[in-house]
Formats: sequence, structure tokens, C-alpha cells
Amino acid sequence: MTAAATATATAGATKDVRVGGHTVEVSRPGKLLFPGDGFTKADLVDYYHRLAGRMLPHLPGRPLVSERHPDGIDGSGFLQKDVPDHFPGWLARVELPKADGTVTYALCEDTASLLYLAGQACVTLHRWLSRADRPDHPDRLVFDLDPPGRGDDFGAVRRAAQRLHALLEELQLPSLPMTTGSRGLHFVVPLLRREPFDEVRALAREVAEVLAERYADELTTAPRKRDRGGRLYLDVQRNAYGQTAVAPYAVRARPGAPVAAPVDWEELDDPELTARRWTLTDADRLLDRDPWQGAPRGRSPAAARRRLAELRNGS
Repeated sequence: MTAAATATATAGATKDVRVGGHTVEVSRPGKLLFPGDGFTKADLVDYYHRLAGRMLPHLPGRPLVSERHPDGIDGSGFLQKDVPDHFPGWLARVELPKADGTVTYALCEDTASLLYLAGQACVTLHRWLSRADRPDHPDRLVFDLDPPGRGDDFGAVRRAAQRLHALLEELQLPSLPMTTGSRGLHFVVPLLRREPFDEVRALAREVAEVLAERYADELTTAPRKRDRGGRLYLDVQRNAYGQTAVAPYAVRARPGAPVAAPVDWEELDDPELTARRWTLTDADRLLDRDPWQGAPRGRSPAAARRRLAELRNGS
């Protein structure tokens, strides 16, 4: 029997996973979520189970948006913010304001919650850059670097990353790079929760502008594609209330099931590095490495802003 036929035959079964005092019921574990690769819902749950210890430290207290693909990645997936009524009572929630009301977001505080979401065909978790207790005060700033145009020129991404890293070091802002599992890299900067999103986004924009001024032939802050002239766009738009960024170690809904994987600075020098280097099948390889071990503490946005002003003034 082929893998696809086996998956079809077992798609209607149920698998129970006992973890953390909860029984997580995974319906239709043989359901193909990645038809071109033969990866099933059970494979997705198993991956998240194995990576839970590495992934969970990046999730507690952060509202989540779930990217669900109940019919597989070739079907019509959707982003889910509001927690459905049928989700178990033990899965943590938080109700936060939006422009015309409120949204009740899921929180992922433990392995059982992570596996439950995976069992709901949540392929990818996207996390807020702030925590639920102070939702308008982020403790993460993110720079999003994608190849220019529609291509996959990852060399341009690596060069931009090295230059951004150097500038952030000048500003005494330690950063954590991560492949997105899609096209590019995210730079995550830990912050002290002292300023609202508007101030943090303004800081990110200023940093991007300085870098674009230094490398005007290669980098740009122009939001419109027609104004970029083939240059790499330094995207800081995720730094806003209610916006999200892909969670570290999350699987992406793309052929091959690539993973958003933290990397270290030496790996950024590797010409073989791409945004999709690691996949769902690389759980052991991901567990053998921990590039973000001993991650730096959050830094003051105000102090970084003062250093940036001094830099721009030439002092």
C-alpha cells in the first residue's frame, strides 16, 4: 500500500496523546497535510511534541494567531484569531481589545496546548511581539528581510543581515537571527517593556533608514514595490499592536514542510544557508543545536534611540 493510501485508510481514526495531565485527542491522524511530501497530521503532532521543550520558552504569555489547514496545505487554509467554543477549557486564553470590540486569543503555555493546536491542523503559530499582560508594550522588535523582487536571492538576504547585525551592535542591541521557513530571515531584538508599539516601530524605522542610507544601492525602506528598484526592502511593519511574527521552530505551510529555525552568526556566513534549510524531518538536527541558548536580556529602546541620534549626528 502506498503512503498516500495508508494515510487515507487511517484518516478517520483517532489518536490520544497523554501529556501534562491532559489527554489530547488527535482526530484523523492520517490526514495528509502535505500531500506532495506524504506528511500527515500525526507527523505534525509528533514534530511539535519532540520540539516542545525548545519552542515553548518563546510562547508563554503571547497571544497567538493560528494558521490552520484542515484540508492540507493545498486546500484553503485560514488564520484564526478568536478561540472557538469547542477548544478545551484548560487551554489558556486572553481577551484583548481591537478597533470594534475584542478578540479572545489562544495562549500556548504547555506541551498539551501545543499538541492540541497541532491536532487542529494548526500548521504554523504566529506570535505577538508583546505579552498579554502589557499588550501595547512589546518586548521584541523584529526586522523582516526577504529577497528583493520575486526571486530567491538569499545571498542578498545574508548580506543585508550581516550589515544589519553590525549596525545593531553599534547601537548595543543584541539580535537573534532566524530563518523564516518561507523566503527570508527575521532579526529578533529583545527589549525592555518600557515603550509602546508606536515608539518601538519608530525606532525600528530609524534603524532601517540609517542602514538604507549606508547601502543605498542595495537596501531600501520604500514600502511600495515599484519604488524599490530591485533593492532589498527593510521591513519593520510587524512592529505594531495586533501584528504577529512566525514563532521559532514553527512549521510553514509550504511544500517540504520547512521550519522557522533560529541560527547563529557563523551560519549566516554559510553560502549554503537558505530560508528553508530545515524541515519537519529535521527534528533531531534541530534538537542537536541551540543557537539562541543564553539569549541576551532585553535592552532599553530609549538608550538605543540616543545612540542612534549620536550616530546620525556624527558624534
